[in-house]
Amino acid sequence: MRRLVACMIVVGFGVTAWAQSTGRSLDTAAVVPPEGFRANRTTFSAVMDVLDSRRGTVSDQELAALRSLPLESIWGALGDYRVNYVRGFTSTQPGERLVGRALTMRFLPPRPDLVAAVDILANDGDWDRRYYARAAEEAQPDDVVVAELGGTDGHNLFGGMGALGIKLRGAAGVIIDGGSRDLLELQDSLFEGFPVFARLFDVRTTSWLGVEWNAPVRIGQVTVLPGDVVVADAGGALFFPPELVASVLESAAERSAIEAYERELLRSQMHRFRDVYPLSPVLREQFERQR
Repeated sequence: MRRLVACMIVVGFGVTAWAQSTGRSLDTAAVVPPEGFRANRTTFSAVMDVLDSRRGTVSDQELAALRSLPLESIWGALGDYRVNYVRGFTSTQPGERLVGRALTMRFLPPRPDLVAAVDILANDGDWDRRYYARAAEEAQPDDVVVAELGGTDGHNLFGGMGALGIKLRGAAGVIIDGGSRDLLELQDSLFEGFPVFARLFDVRTTSWLGVEWNAPVRIGQVTVLPGDVVVADAGGALFFPPELVASVLESAAERSAIEAYERELLRSQMHRFRDVYPLSPVLREQFERQR
């Protein structure tokens, strides 16, 4: 017991000495946000404060190139980010590819004190507390709204009116880890080019509260950061950092070219399957010469 007390005294002395030497306070509650901070239009995230200086941007030309590449080719080029793959969505526009930049939002079930707090924040920041309505006013061209909304046990983001407002801002589409209303309306030709990927479709009106805007969110079992590149189709959704786009495009285009060559060789029926897929050294050398 004496040894334990002595160790605690030594540790406490060391921490106090560190605080004095660095000038840092041990009382985290003493960090007071500046006036007007909570009206910031993007939810502050210490993680994004670190990451933003390291993240790149993706161009419109790069997004266009991603639209033509198979999801499997993109996934194969992602390296450690292959884990950022989510499936299990239903699309309102089957067959359409969704590509863009993630505009993230996170929701929680309502309770009276949370409702009151969200109302105050919305008033301070001059935004609509209904985050789908915020997106209908603030989304940018090629944004993909990515909403964390409780998965199959969650709730609805919006209905046809909210989706139309977001579409008219130029957004590319929406991914909801939760639900949406108005399935038949969202399947209409009015929404061509604006797919909504959701876990479920439900007749109930929205009730969950938006609590974080453009901050890290969880979609399925993966983390999505604001500004991530989003690629989704019937096979699932991929989310990855924009700084990877150039290498992904190069690698995916290479893989697509090789697979096209492999198909050509298979159709010729002049080679054994094992030599074609994957290419044997001899056939690989032949492929490189013909490029």
